[in-house]
Amino acid sequence: MSENKFILGSEEWCSFPEIGIPTIKARVDSGAKTSALHAINIAPFIKNESNWVKFDINPIQNNLKTVIHCEAPLIDKRIVKSSSGFREQRYVIQTNLQIGSSKWPIEMTLTNRDSMGFRMLLGREAMSGRVLVDPEQKYLLGQPTPDSLKELYKNSEKASSGLRIGLLASNPELYSNKRIMEAGEMRGHEMHFLNIKECYMKLDAKTPEIHYRGGKILNQFDAIIPRIRPSITFYGCALTRQFEALKVYCLNSSNAITQSRDKLYSLQLLLNHGVEIPTTGFANSPLDTDDLIKMVGGSPLIVKLLEGTQGKGVVLAETKKAAESVINAFKSLNANILVQEFIKEANGKDIRCFVIDGKVVAAIQREAMPGEFRANIHLGGTASVIKVTAEEKRIAIKATKAMDLKVAGVDIIRSAKGPLLLEVNSSPGLEGIEGATNKDIAGEMIKAIEKNFKIK
Repeated sequence: MSENKFILGSEEWCSFPEIGIPTIKARVDSGAKTSALHAINIAPFIKNESNWVKFDINPIQNNLKTVIHCEAPLIDKRIVKSSSGFREQRYVIQTNLQIGSSKWPIEMTLTNRDSMGFRMLLGREAMSGRVLVDPEQKYLLGQPTPDSLKELYKNSEKASSGLRIGLLASNPELYSNKRIMEAGEMRGHEMHFLNIKECYMKLDAKTPEIHYRGGKILNQFDAIIPRIRPSITFYGCALTRQFEALKVYCLNSSNAITQSRDKLYSLQLLLNHGVEIPTTGFANSPLDTDDLIKMVGGSPLIVKLLEGTQGKGVVLAETKKAAESVINAFKSLNANILVQEFIKEANGKDIRCFVIDGKVVAAIQREAMPGEFRANIHLGGTASVIKVTAEEKRIAIKATKAMDLKVAGVDIIRSAKGPLLLEVNSSPGLEGIEGATNKDIAGEMIKAIEKNFKIK
């Protein structure tokens, strides 16, 4: 009966006393079935012989300094398709929700909602039989003042550890860059976004400098995180090298990034370190096309532009005639290409291992769209959690060390011969792998810098 229900607006403040969240703003959405709570650093554990999960939350939107450490009984794990299209496995908890004077138990999934407008989503399952929603209203049960919010969370401020970290990149709005900035700030560091194109340098034996547009000298940085897009590799690596000359710690070195961007050299380097790859051919002249095709086992085969990224400049030639046409067309444009055997048994799937400081911190399987053979997320591929084998982990770590990278995305394909390495990416994207695994990869990158400075 409606007389037993109370009315909520489209946005309301609520609390979760049992897990220590005194107040949090929620989006009330009867169009969503389940409720979701923002959470990072999610980790299951055993407590009193029962399954529990611990996690951190920044309960106030756009405030990364306020952190609550939570624990709750774990009741389920579910595969959920997020609003961004990624399939992710989420942990489910049950705890008491309090709105106004009413309190009742609800189920919530835990997920990183940094890209969303609200830290909490209240879905219809939690409201069923109890609530009516007036979408034109907000905060019908009241809202805290800024002073009362500050008082409620006065003991939850994270102390600063004082590192000054620069993110050397091109687009501050890119998901990966936003997450790295947020992760650094959350861990108490002073973060600065440095646009590569707005930096310039002074080469001098006594006083080398890097300037920012307007003449500001970029000095006193403790660390730099280079996130250099392929089109500006030369200039971005020159800047990274200049920071290295200034004795600034760079998470990936200029030399490591440079060699990772040379696809032919990087494959030769990997082979020299005992990492297996699909059979690959390289030639300078169109006169060698026929033997080049035979070299990799004939058609179907893959033709790759050496300068291509994110699946661009990669073509599947299904017949010998098609292969000849594609190879000769690229050669007529003076383009450098690789020809590679096609691993049919992979079925349009590959594995992305995210390696940080010598460890595989997360892994996903990327699957191509129907009719497509490239599994890149940027080309519409989907990401899902996968358990990688010990051999696949070994290959990912070995490849990263061979390239002398601290942070890398290592792409591996499963073949009848065993796992083969496709590519090592020195600026891997975070959106697909964080969305699918619910892991704080950006935070792991910041931890790698802290480890260098012996910050615990």
